[in-house]
Amino acid sequence: MTGTLARYFGMRFLGAVIAIFLGLVVLVAMVDFIEMMRRTSDMKDVSAILVAKVSLYRVPHLTERVLPFTVMTAAMFCYLNLSRRLELVIARAAGLSAWQFIGPAIIIAFVIGAATTALYNPISASLREESARLEAELFNKTRGFADVGSGFWVRQRSDEGQSIINAKSSSQQGVQLAGVSVFKFDDSDHFLQRIEAKTAALHNGFWRLEAARIYVKDEPPADQEIYDLRTNLTLTQVRESFATPDTVPFWQLLAYIRLAENAGLAAAGYRVQYYQLLAQPFYLAAMVILAASVSLRSFRFGGVQRMVLGGVLVGFLLYVMSKVIGDLSKAGLLSPVIAAGLPPLAGGLTGLMMLLHQEDG
Repeated sequence: MTGTLARYFGMRFLGAVIAIFLGLVVLVAMVDFIEMMRRTSDMKDVSAILVAKVSLYRVPHLTERVLPFTVMTAAMFCYLNLSRRLELVIARAAGLSAWQFIGPAIIIAFVIGAATTALYNPISASLREESARLEAELFNKTRGFADVGSGFWVRQRSDEGQSIINAKSSSQQGVQLAGVSVFKFDDSDHFLQRIEAKTAALHNGFWRLEAARIYVKDEPPADQEIYDLRTNLTLTQVRESFATPDTVPFWQLLAYIRLAENAGLAAAGYRVQYYQLLAQPFYLAAMVILAASVSLRSFRFGGVQRMVLGGVLVGFLLYVMSKVIGDLSKAGLLSPVIAAGLPPLAGGLTGLMMLLHQEDG
């Protein structure tokens, strides 16, 4: 009987997770698609299919970020529904404790977290990279040369002097750039010329700029289909400057950490991302415990709404805490292991203490 009830409670929780996750996917896709249509409304010859593809490729990354809230909401919905239908009351009368209610959900949440880290994260990172490439092609093709003042920046030096490169967007961890502006200086830091190009690709010892326009003082602009800009930057340095940790798949993070450390560059961002993904199963399990602590109360005792609101507030505070300590760790002020482990530890202990107080006095 215990095994049958465990499977029943586990399937109810899994069904709630799937339903809420699919609803969230549809909602995020619709909102992002409408926003992309608004941004491209003044552009001609823009296919709605291309806009939909850009939005669709970005959805996995957006839903991955809110997965802990999805699990927490699903757990609260599942247990509140079971309590409302008196199924938890009957299970308690049969001799089951609260720990047997939430045990199957904790195991399922842990498995979901492991699958997210091992499978879903590499897929979402790859699709986000492809979305960034399609978006760069879309906007640079329709708007021409990029406006300077945002995006990614990097400084380089070569035998031709110094250069500052600005890119609106990057793909393949900085190997391919779009919306490029280059400011060239001599060895005395005197401005020489400005180069704008639609795309740039890193090769061995030079950047290859396509559809470039060269601006020199007191001279008319000159257009070149191909312009090679010498560089001393290596692939590792470019990745460190242009790639963000959340665009790197989980299975490649260790290689990025080693490359950055061998080149003497900071690898804190990659380390934080790596340990946060490792802690993802524990984080989701902690969210189940936290959700159960505010949703197992019987409706006839009252106060359920306040407890649920308190649980949502605690979940939001955990999210804020994870972002703050993650930024502190990236700045070198906190260990990445502590930054990744503190939110699930705090959430799990908070829910555990509340459950112990409610169930065991």
